[in-house]
Amino acid sequence: MSVPGARIAKRFAALKSEGRAGLVTFITAGDPDAKTSAAILGGLPAAGADVIEIGMPFSDPMADGPVIQASSLRAIRAGQKMRGTLAMVREFRAKDADTPIVLMGYFNPIHHYGVETFAADAAEAGVDGLIVVDLPPEEEAELKIPADRAGLSIIRLVSPNTSDARIARLMQGSSGFVYYVSITGITGTRSAEAVGVGKSVARIRKATTLPIGVGFGIKTPEQAEEIARVADAAVVGSAIVERCAAGDAKAVHAYVAELAKGVRRARATAKA
Repeated sequence: MSVPGARIAKRFAALKSEGRAGLVTFITAGDPDAKTSAAILGGLPAAGADVIEIGMPFSDPMADGPVIQASSLRAIRAGQKMRGTLAMVREFRAKDADTPIVLMGYFNPIHHYGVETFAADAAEAGVDGLIVVDLPPEEEAELKIPADRAGLSIIRLVSPNTSDARIARLMQGSSGFVYYVSITGITGTRSAEAVGVGKSVARIRKATTLPIGVGFGIKTPEQAEEIARVADAAVVGSAIVERCAAGDAKAVHAYVAELAKGVRRARATAKA
């Protein structure tokens, strides 16, 4: 049995030794088409992504805003299916053995694929962790048991409204890192505010030793820099997905590189 989140833990340990936070980037698999999506994915590490989240396209992404909803629909219309998403990871992993990959989305596509088979196939492809936004701990045994067996980390979401008691419950069986949703509501519709995020991160740290990534609403290098001062990683999704829609991989990578510069400035600026 593999240790869940081993590659993720190694990456965050390396970031800690470097004295900086990381950049977590999100794209939707197969958006705007399989070939372009693979090209975007392949260039993310060189652009500065430390961890990569890949959205599993779903026809009813209820927690996502218009930008990511549209990306799922584009991918589905282009023929993206779960096997294609895993093949995309497998192709990436053949060239990059180190960058952690986390699949993010909803339980329905996993259930449709077959939970046991999915966990085994995802691990074999090179996936490191899962964020399943509509599967609370009380209902996740069907997925968590095979995921643990396969060495897949289960990454939990915490929001501003999550109570201390609930955070403690969420951290039970969690591994990899914690994803703090810095705003309430659906993705991509508001900007993150650094004020208060530090206090929220400190509150989560009382319940876990896992790294904490902060996302939702980060759109500029300056915002990423602010978040990287108080968290272990800044997570950027909708703003990257907006640029994926045009199908220009180089433009996406250029934007990610600017975000990465912002993240890397954070601790250097704080020390100055």
